[in-house]
Amino acid sequence: MPEKEETLTEDEQQKQTDSRTLKRFHYSLDQAIEKPFNWMQMTRLFGYMKPYAKNILPIAILGMLLSTAVRLIAPILIGSYALDHIMDSGDVNFLALMVVVITGLYVISWIGNTLRIRFMNKLGQLVIFDLRKALFNHIQRLSHRFFDQRSAGSILVRITNDVNSLQDLFTNGVINLLMDVIMLIGIIVMLFIISPELTLAILIVLPLMFFISTKLRRNIRRSWQDVRIKQSMINSHLNESIQGIRVTQSYTQEKQNIGFFNQMNETNFEAWRNATQKSAMFRPLVEMSGAIGTAVLLWYGVHLIQIEALSIGEFFAFSLYIGMFWEPISRLGQVYNQLLVGMASSERIFEFLDEQPSVPEKQGAKKLKEVYGRIQFEDVEFAYDSDRTALNKINLEMKEGQTVALVGHTGSGKTTIVNLISRFYDPTKGRVLLDGHDLRDIRLDSLREKVSIVLQDTFIFSGTIMDNIRFGRPDATEEEIIEAAKTVGADKFISQLSNGYETEVEERGNVLSVGERQLISFARALLADPKILILDEATASIDTETEQLIQRALKKLLHGRTAVMIAHRLSTIREADNIIVLEQGNILEQGNHQELMDQRGEYYGLVKSQFKVLNAG
Repeated sequence: MPEKEETLTEDEQQKQTDSRTLKRFHYSLDQAIEKPFNWMQMTRLFGYMKPYAKNILPIAILGMLLSTAVRLIAPILIGSYALDHIMDSGDVNFLALMVVVITGLYVISWIGNTLRIRFMNKLGQLVIFDLRKALFNHIQRLSHRFFDQRSAGSILVRITNDVNSLQDLFTNGVINLLMDVIMLIGIIVMLFIISPELTLAILIVLPLMFFISTKLRRNIRRSWQDVRIKQSMINSHLNESIQGIRVTQSYTQEKQNIGFFNQMNETNFEAWRNATQKSAMFRPLVEMSGAIGTAVLLWYGVHLIQIEALSIGEFFAFSLYIGMFWEPISRLGQVYNQLLVGMASSERIFEFLDEQPSVPEKQGAKKLKEVYGRIQFEDVEFAYDSDRTALNKINLEMKEGQTVALVGHTGSGKTTIVNLISRFYDPTKGRVLLDGHDLRDIRLDSLREKVSIVLQDTFIFSGTIMDNIRFGRPDATEEEIIEAAKTVGADKFISQLSNGYETEVEERGNVLSVGERQLISFARALLADPKILILDEATASIDTETEQLIQRALKKLLHGRTAVMIAHRLSTIREADNIIVLEQGNILEQGNHQELMDQRGEYYGLVKSQFKVLNAG
């Protein structure tokens, strides 16, 4: 008999689904960066302190040295000088003097600690500010391919969480490391001065502690890397969930989405627990070593007193130093944990900072003073990856002032062509020319300030409508902004809003309709006054009445400019000077509307198909 299939409950099925989704999601994000722990990278990280090395760091170091010196001097004053002297002479006045001196020293120590904490906090905040600024500025210059390969949440966690995790390292870790190293060296020196024999007996436990802590190091570092990856997953999912909440609710996937998030939250919790448990193992190790050291101190120290190799005062001072000895070692363990966290975060930060644009700025690239708008493609090939060829030896010319339309099925290469014109990507082979100049020989800012793009999915930034129209030309006056809006027909609906052009729009302009957002993008493009205008499905989301308004505006907008239009709605491109029909990265035919209709080829078939659909509707 065949075995009876196991029936899963609804919750078990959901967990399996969440687990499979989580696995796929995990592979789409950052993977752990396997590099050995090296001080060269940490030196690079600490290099961000260099601008403040002359004014802030010296004061913090001075404060640290003052407090450290007091802590090193106080035990020997209390034990070897005050206690032994009083026991031998009974001089009460000397005791009073020592109380005043030691109190004064601890006041100095308090002042030193105050300086250290205040200036290191200031230094830490300045370094974090500079690091986040450098990371954000660098990401702004990276090419589209970089963003194609990474989720928004993954990028966000580098700029926020990874940079924030370095804050403790800079505010406390660096100066504590220096302070504890000096403290340890000073304590060991004082211990040897008081009793070399007792010092050697106690320090015998250090090699064992060092061996065990070294074994922990690699595991702790990997654990903190895993924490960073899990945080990237959560941030990416949160970003997708917020952006796609309408789709989630439309398909009633709230329960599945909550289950998926809960599982990611659990994996993040487990990663944190694993990392903190491993990091917490260092402190008990120090305490165990301290307990062994204390036992040796009591047993061997009393023996030295009995044979008069050590005085009571020296034993008391030695005990104070031993009590102080394990404290910096314990803090060094904490600093080491901070270094491990900093290493994991800095690897991820420097991975981005070391990322070079796939569309680099050529050294000596020239700024075009005058742009006419003649575009040429010479044997252009392009592939997004080895398995996906988008263009095959494309040769075409777009003359100055022409309106060129790109037509074809999805995946035919239309968007790739306009991306190459804007130089968001470089051709795999061949070259793209503007007024006879290879785009790779032109400065990127010089090129892109002459090109405006209007997309089907218009992005509206948080702020006022006036700010959004002004985005492409920050120095534009209010009169110029209003004139641009009137030209494209946006002024009518803007004037009806409660605050007109000063109306605040939410993120992505959700308070506006799709057509209204599109009109704002047209006004934005017109205000920028480009020589080359790219319309990528720009009228696809606009109703017929608005489209007629846009068509009238486009005649003014396109005058004297080279325009490249992508449109599935073929009625919008009838007036184009040249219509290029693409199929799987190849040019099938080109000409104006009437010429292509007369050829009765692919374009003729597309027009007839749309005509039938419209009539059927």
